[in-house]
Amino acid sequence: MKDANDMSATAATDATDATDATDATDAPMNPATPARTGPNEEDRAPMSFTVRVFIYLVGVHFIAAFLFFLFYVAGG
Repeated sequence: MKDANDMSATAATDATDATDATDATDAPMNPATPARTGPNEEDRAPMSFTVRVFIYLVGVHFIAAFLFFLFYVAGG
């Protein structure tokens, strides 16, 4: 059976000359991977990474709020 991705000249001539029903060109083209129907586990970040990013974001906002508070108190 011929490789469906092989674009060599011999494959092209063999595919056009073949009349056998078992030839690769007569078979329906099935994708190697199934069609994706929705989000996959591979598309999401690991839970530990998500928690760490959340903690960093909250921490940075607390530091920024503290600095704003210091400038507010110092300006008053």
